[in-house]
Amino acid sequence: MLRRAYGNEAMCCATCFEWHARFKRGSTSLKDDERSGQPSTSSTPKNVETIRWLVHEDRRRTITETAQFYCSVLRRLREDIRRKRPELWRAGNWLLHDDNAPSHRALATREFLAHITTFLHPPFSPDLAPCDFFLFPKMKLLLNGRRFDRLEDIQRESQNVLGKLREQDFQHAFQQWQQRWDWCVAAQGDYFEGDAAQT
Repeated sequence: MLRRAYGNEAMCCATCFEWHARFKRGSTSLKDDERSGQPSTSSTPKNVETIRWLVHEDRRRTITETAQFYCSVLRRLREDIRRKRPELWRAGNWLLHDDNAPSHRALATREFLAHITTFLHPPFSPDLAPCDFFLFPKMKLLLNGRRFDRLEDIQRESQNVLGKLREQDFQHAFQQWQQRWDWCVAAQGDYFEGDAAQT
């Protein structure tokens, strides 16, 4: 009912249940309870305002800058494939799978990818991107609960986590990836068959 009335502005069910339980216990404050531990240094009003300004001031510029960074990563990837997998490079039968992030669809990125065969990623399908279902959760698991004061520390620890991934981890991820694509294709087939049955 809330979603029908307020659309995307509505709270999720879990939050509604949590607030209901708190009000039932006699709490009438809408603020979060005080918690022990270090205060958050990332969500300060100054940081929030800086991010808001960066995003709203010139959203196109932000996407363009991100696209330029993404293209530099793609250049390194292309060079690594050429050096480390010369048989794939010569045959030209390797594919790139990226998702639909705005920087991946930016003009600079599309121009760079004009001579590279890519998978078309269905919109709103993070469950099909190996980074989203394999890499990022694995990194979060290993970095969870740790605090970093400098960007260099985050980069170093992220590299350490990536270095601990084994060949079997990647093989398992690609098996999951193929299985998810099979499910997606089967679901699309069911969807179109049902659509055809209605017409």
